[in-house]
Amino acid sequence: MNKGQNDPEKTEINSLVDTALCEDDRRFFQSLNEFIDEEKKYLQCPDEGADELRYIIYRSVFNKVIGRAAAYRRLLLAIKAEYDDTIRELKRREDEAAAASSGSNLQSLLSCQRRAAQITDRISVLQSQTAELQEEVRRQKSTTQSRLVPGLTVAQCEDPEFLQVLLEDLQTQREVLLDRKSQCVPVEVQSEHKSELQKAEHHRDHLRAQNHRLMTRCKRLKFVWDHLMSWEETGQKVPLEDLLGSTIQNIQMISSESLQNQDMDEDFCCIDAELSEHEEPTGVDESKLLSDHLDRFLELFEAAQYEAAALHAARSPGGILRNSNTMEMFEGVHGPLASTPPALLFFWALLVTTATGNRVSGDVSLQGVSCALQHGDMQLITHAVTQNKLTFTEKLGDTLSEHAQKNPGAADLCLALATMIYDGCRIHQKTALSMCRRGLIHSAAEFMKQQLSAEECMWVLSSSPSLSLLQLLTVSQRGQAAVLSVGGACASMLADPQQHRLALQLLDGFMSRGPDVLVDVILEERSSSVDVWDQVACLCSDLKRDDLSQAVRSVLLDQNGTGVRSPDLEGARLTEDIFL
Repeated sequence: MNKGQNDPEKTEINSLVDTALCEDDRRFFQSLNEFIDEEKKYLQCPDEGADELRYIIYRSVFNKVIGRAAAYRRLLLAIKAEYDDTIRELKRREDEAAAASSGSNLQSLLSCQRRAAQITDRISVLQSQTAELQEEVRRQKSTTQSRLVPGLTVAQCEDPEFLQVLLEDLQTQREVLLDRKSQCVPVEVQSEHKSELQKAEHHRDHLRAQNHRLMTRCKRLKFVWDHLMSWEETGQKVPLEDLLGSTIQNIQMISSESLQNQDMDEDFCCIDAELSEHEEPTGVDESKLLSDHLDRFLELFEAAQYEAAALHAARSPGGILRNSNTMEMFEGVHGPLASTPPALLFFWALLVTTATGNRVSGDVSLQGVSCALQHGDMQLITHAVTQNKLTFTEKLGDTLSEHAQKNPGAADLCLALATMIYDGCRIHQKTALSMCRRGLIHSAAEFMKQQLSAEECMWVLSSSPSLSLLQLLTVSQRGQAAVLSVGGACASMLADPQQHRLALQLLDGFMSRGPDVLVDVILEERSSSVDVWDQVACLCSDLKRDDLSQAVRSVLLDQNGTGVRSPDLEGARLTEDIFL
């Protein structure tokens, strides 16, 4: 049953209501409409589509209409019967379609189940075959790996010539290891040697203390002997008992004062020095000590105990291991991850063991600073430079300057250290250059006026162009002549493509301060001749700065010749040249 919002039955009833003349019939049909709406709402009938509840509601309403219309009852009953038969036929067809659909669904379900069972069996077969193939691949892989040499590619493992060369190399390494093994001793022997060494050291300390006591006693006896000899030479004026009493009292006073103030006389102070000199090994003992020290260093180094090896090498007798070769050994190895590099450990050990007043050699200083820069340990470099533990060289300062240019974050500190190194080497040009690169323009200018020549100042300006520095160097202060002449500096810099802008800026500065400023500069210049300023004008013209060229030439050519602006003879001579 397809019932829309405007049902045919309800439309027919509404038309009957409109044509009815009786008020009673109108109320009846109105009640039927209300009944239909209430029943639909109560039974929750859908607004569209076939529904059995809607059929039941309208059948009940149709029965009421049949009961009301007695004259048309037979006709209405026939219509109702035909209507019911049509509904039953439609329902029967729906039931047959549902039954057929359920049967086909059941058949499809059974077919799907059979297909699922077949797929499951196929999956099991494929899984078993996959497991067999994986096992075969595992066997093949293990067989291939057993034939491969670790660290070689498959192509290298299949190359007979390469394998022959590798075999010879391995045999050579094996012979070296066997030879080294023959020189080694078991761990038990090493433990015994260590215990014997500890006993020997303890015995040495005991003998040293005993020797110190005996030497002290000897000094005391010598002190008494000297007083006795002096007593005899003076004629024995004092009784012997008083002499001995006062001498012993003096010895006790000297001993107590030496313990409190560490201020013994020369004889007592030299005891430890004499002991140390007698204990220093010589001859066979020295060679044996060096050999044992080297063997111990190699033992620690090969055991990857790099910190202990670094300290051992730094404390080597005579500094035989405090050299660049040892540094290269530490640079050639790597420690564990997140640990201090071995080369940096050796550099640190050298600084720690360097006594005050001594310095690490120049090549080792350069290697150590380069290593510390590579690993960013600026604190270690600062300590080494400020504490004068390094040998200052120009190359060491250059290394710090290059690092400053590549790493702006550490530039100021590196340049400050480089300045100290250059100053220690008395390389004044690079000292001033480092100061300029740090921005210390005024300090650099004062330093250059005292230490550098004009050529050296020009080199600094070419390496670090600065208008402020050029102005400070070309201005005389406190009656002191300027280091650079304006004309000479401008002529030299205008001829250089990389510096002509700086010279133009200097001249533009004079022009911006007024037309008379450039006149004063040219006429009061002491060391620049007319030819120099004429060259400046020509160079300005070549650089398409005709305004500056004309300004300079106007000063040289357009003077009235009535006076001299410079009180010195050279300025007067320049003015005469201009007027002539």
